[in-house]
This record gives sequence, structure tokens and C-alpha cells, in this order.
Amino acid sequence: MTAPFLEVVDVYKSYFLNGKRIDVLRGVNVRIEQGELVSLIGASGSGKSTFLHVAGTLDAPAAGVMRFKGQSVFDMNDAQVAEFRNTKIGFVFQSHFLLPEFTAAENVAMPALIHRRERRATMTAARELLERVGLGHRADHKPGELSGGESQRVALARALIMKPDLLLADEPTGNLDPSTGEGIHALLREVNKDLGITAVVVTHNEVLARSLPRRLRLKDGQVLDADLS
Repeated sequence: MTAPFLEVVDVYKSYFLNGKRIDVLRGVNVRIEQGELVSLIGASGSGKSTFLHVAGTLDAPAAGVMRFKGQSVFDMNDAQVAEFRNTKIGFVFQSHFLLPEFTAAENVAMPALIHRRERRATMTAARELLERVGLGHRADHKPGELSGGESQRVALARALIMKPDLLLADEPTGNLDPSTGEGIHALLREVNKDLGITAVVVTHNEVLARSLPRRLRLKDGQVLDADLS
């Protein structure tokens, strides 16, 4: 029997604020299969971003297991976890975090260049990704010359440059107007369909959540299947 693409088992995560423990994730269990496109919604402060940070290995759980294709990720050493994160996972955040001194193409290429990928081939791949997200004509523009929606498209292209298996998006349209945000939503669906990348999208936008094939809700520290119809 094939192992699930991503399996989170009894994951707990707490934080301390002013000496008080705040339990955010309270025994989260979820399975995501390869190629799925999943939305995760929940009230503000419910722990959506915390879940995404754990799934993306940006933060370790206090207890529990996360398996990627059957391998327990947090049993790896720190260097192995970092390599896993940098090569297997692409991130898109609410803020695009583009480097202002570099062009759009250079920003897209940056993760691969940091990994010492060959520069000419990497820059070609970066420009191809910008074409895919509709920004080929803006490849040589710097972030200060781009709109918010264009900057987020660049961030999405950057998340894809390492050809990740898993794309994690944390409120990717939170800073955008509805029309511009819908363009990002459409791109996420396109990337999932055309490239076969498994994606989890944290959002407070229930319109976006309804547009994705599978919907999860984080409530009381647990992830539940959500019926948004």
C-alpha cells in the first residue's frame, strides 16, 4: 500500500506568551494525497499559519509526527530538514518578500542560485516561469516598479523555481483587491493542474476556499473536513 504524500499525525504545538501557555494545535491529524489542491480556513488566530509552518518545516511540533511519502521528516537532522525544505517545498506568503535591488527574474532565480545551480540555465528557467505567470514582459523590472499583484506573481514563480513537490501558500491574496486576488487564485489552480504540484492554501477567503477541490477547516486546534456549500 502506497504511503500518503503528506501525513500529519497527532501534532501538537504551543506557544508561551507573558508566561502563559497557548495551545494552538491540539492533536492535528490530516492526510493529503499527491496532486491534491487543498484550502485551509479558520477563524483569525485559529492556528492556520502555525499548521503551515509545521507542514513546511519552518517550525517543529511539540509532539506528533509528519511523514512525507512515508518518511518521518522531523526524525531527520537539521541539515537534512533544511535540504528537504529548500528542495521539496515552495512557499508563497501574504507579503511577497522580494529583494528590492534585484530584478523580477533574479528574484525568481534566487533560490536556485543559492543552491549553486548553473546561472544561465537558472535565469532561462526563471524567465520561463515569469512567462507562465503572465509577467515575461516584466522580467527585467525591479519590485518597486511592479504592482502588488505582479509582485505576488513573481513570488509564486520564485516558489516554483526548485520544482517543489509541495506548494504552501499562506494568505497569498490577503493584501490584494478581489479582482487581482482572483488572478492569483486562477494561477494556483493552473499550477496544480498543469504541473501536478500538490498545494495547500491557507486563506480567510471562503470564495477561494470554495473554488478548490478539497476544503479543510482548523477549529479548536484540530483540522476537520469543511463543508462550505
